[in-house]
Amino acid sequence: MELTFPSFDEKKLPDEIKIIRPTNKPQDTVTLDRITGSLIGLAIGDALGASVEFRPQSYLAAYPVTGMMGGGTWGLKAGQWTDDTSMALCLASSLITKKDFNPYDQLVRYKWWYKHGYLSSTGHCFDIGNATRASLEEFYARQMQLKREFGYKTEYEIDQLPLSAIKDAQFNVNCSKNDAAGNGALMRLAPVPLFFYQTPQSAVEFSGQSARLTHGDDVAFDACRYYGALIVAAVNGETKGSLLSNQFYIQHQNWFGSMPLHKEIVDIANGSFKRPGGYGDGIRGKGHIVPALQAALWAFWSTDTFEKGALNAVNLGDDTDTTAAIFGQLAGAHYGYRKIPSIWRETLYANQLIICIAEWIHYLGYPSSQISKTPTLSRRRDRSLSVSSIQSGYRGKSKLKRSHSSDHLEKSKKKSHHNLSRFLTNLVVCGRRSADHN
Repeated sequence: MELTFPSFDEKKLPDEIKIIRPTNKPQDTVTLDRITGSLIGLAIGDALGASVEFRPQSYLAAYPVTGMMGGGTWGLKAGQWTDDTSMALCLASSLITKKDFNPYDQLVRYKWWYKHGYLSSTGHCFDIGNATRASLEEFYARQMQLKREFGYKTEYEIDQLPLSAIKDAQFNVNCSKNDAAGNGALMRLAPVPLFFYQTPQSAVEFSGQSARLTHGDDVAFDACRYYGALIVAAVNGETKGSLLSNQFYIQHQNWFGSMPLHKEIVDIANGSFKRPGGYGDGIRGKGHIVPALQAALWAFWSTDTFEKGALNAVNLGDDTDTTAAIFGQLAGAHYGYRKIPSIWRETLYANQLIICIAEWIHYLGYPSSQISKTPTLSRRRDRSLSVSSIQSGYRGKSKLKRSHSSDHLEKSKKKSHHNLSRFLTNLVVCGRRSADHN
């Protein structure tokens, strides 16, 4: 038996999902401890910062967070988490269910969270960044165009399309504006490098692709590639000194392929976060992905325990939950699950589900022999897809199949090239302008 995730219409809260663990006991318990630490670390950072989200640093200097608290910004119970963890669990559930990187399915699950509260700690989407919202609205609009053009009756049928059908239709899964560079892509990242940690090049590439779905700026793409590489290195047991070294990027250059990192991310890799004065030296827990990454790495660099670093991240103020969630992914992978304070682990909402998910990520994680042949994406997302070139590649593939099951489509239907051209032209039009926060 495998861990199965409910559909959005089952209205199950995370702590109501049945826990089914892998039957085979892991031989490599050290790696499992690091993977669990990373995923739990993300959620704990999120929960620690949730009660003071958007509070300025001046407030937290006077009233610093010292542990998990309820109330505050969202009126949550102590240990409950926000959008950071919900989106990470959506991403993890896709990797586990599809046993591969399926960007369309990831977007479907993000949409379920946004519209139906799927994998939310409260059953509702109560916190979402502007860039993420705009991208998911654009994804929904593209799905509805697909539904009209091919005559589907329900949205659920569109949600269940296999990736092969999406590729045949040349559906553009990158739904963000080119200038969206909020921290929302980084806050949910961990499941990708954890799932592909045995193949670092794939882990780095998919980390970047996971960002592109909702955050189209090159700096977001490369922030996630760089941080994905750090998480992979931590899971594989590299020392803290190696992770924080100004030479890390150079020493792991082959993980990044032929595309160099964005200059702003290279500056971070060269140690721009190493500022002893922290907030006084310009470290900020802001919504843009560059200062957010700097702040998380500063919290990791400036402390020697998960507890101290997480509290330092939160007490920077502003986007407290996301700064701490980003910190928790790397720090949890380095220190391991057992080094996270037990009171925080026990207080964390749906902790057993998150631990179970980590076990399945470890169990299913791809060795190099199983990595799919998913083509890599270019650095700059193509916004001017040629309909004629798409059609030439689409000949013989003009059937999309309908299905009332959740796994594959059974009944096929043809459409004219005229309708296909109109559909594909509409697909590449982006949605509303998104702000750079989240």
